[in-house]
Amino acid sequence: MTEQGNSVDSAQNRTSVERRGDRELLVTRIFNAPPSTVYKAWSRPELFKRWWVPKSASGVSLVSCDMDVRTGGKYRLEFGADGSDTMAFYGKYLEVVPNERIVWTNDEGEEGAITTVTFEDQGGRTLLKFHETYPSKQALEEALQGSAAALPEQLEQLDELLSA
Repeated sequence: MTEQGNSVDSAQNRTSVERRGDRELLVTRIFNAPPSTVYKAWSRPELFKRWWVPKSASGVSLVSCDMDVRTGGKYRLEFGADGSDTMAFYGKYLEVVPNERIVWTNDEGEEGAITTVTFEDQGGRTLLKFHETYPSKQALEEALQGSAAALPEQLEQLDELLSA
């Protein structure tokens, strides 16, 4: 049974954040760009750095962004506030199908999620689905108060980058 809640819409009413059960989160958004273009923004560090950090997190920047986006590859994202007190997020890519799907682990803690992002062609537009499965209900609750709460803003920033 699917539990819906925590629905958040952007100004254009295109980002949806949905809790599914005790351990899953699904975020969807349609972009006015083909899947190959949206995929590039998720898989090329020079593009990823331009939209991933929410602008509302003033003073926080992506200090380093290492991404080897291929099945078996690894990533490491290091964030810092005003160049100090950095925090790293890292993991490995479990599955990468260019222009279609990226699946990765979040290995920085015991409560890390498995993230799957899919890029579905909608006649030249892209339906992006960002799906996370957490190891526990508590881990999902923490994400909803933290990193997941920023996803609508991040996807809005991605939309702005793709529209430029």
